[in-house]
Amino acid sequence: MIELLTTAEMAEADRLTIAGGIPGIDLMENAGRAVADSASAVLQGRRVVIVAGPGNNGGDGFVAARHLAERGLAVRVSFVGDRQRLAGDARLAAERWSGPVEAASPVALTDCDIVIDALFGAGLDRAVEGLPRAMIEAMNGAGVPVLAVDLPSGVNGTSGAVMGIAVQATHTVTFFRRMIGHMLLPAGCIAAASRSPISASPTACWSGSSP
Repeated sequence: MIELLTTAEMAEADRLTIAGGIPGIDLMENAGRAVADSASAVLQGRRVVIVAGPGNNGGDGFVAARHLAERGLAVRVSFVGDRQRLAGDARLAAERWSGPVEAASPVALTDCDIVIDALFGAGLDRAVEGLPRAMIEAMNGAGVPVLAVDLPSGVNGTSGAVMGIAVQATHTVTFFRRMIGHMLLPAGCIAAASRSPISASPTACWSGSSP
């Protein structure tokens, strides 16, 4: 039997883990490392662009950027939002990244071998518009593998609804448990790692397109 969580239940799992003495930044480090491992398994080439948003999903992206750069890959972070408004663990993860961070532009996705979608988390509950929409359109048209962090940006994790537009990820890495939104993604686990010590359940990486 597959256990599915809502985004609120997933957030509560993280909260309980942190309350139990595991710092949130450690969870983010584990998540970002899992993303880097999965990207390394998929990548054909060495040019990586990470589309990062201003929340914890973006923080996971900054961690993945650091790990991939340490493995000798050419990594750029294309950031959507105001970096000065980053807070908490996401801000700390960004501070630990010493590589290039550029203002997000669809043009950034025309010269890479893989795109990592770390734009929005699973709790997105509004229509995607403006620059974020343009970045999702660019990811969908990039013509290279797109690896989504946790859930393809634009999909609501609880309802599975597409909020106007969603990333058509070729691979998706999630942590701890699946959410309802993950049922939109094809099965076929291709990688495993662990984000949260509150469970021995593996991180799963699916390959295939999302709506």
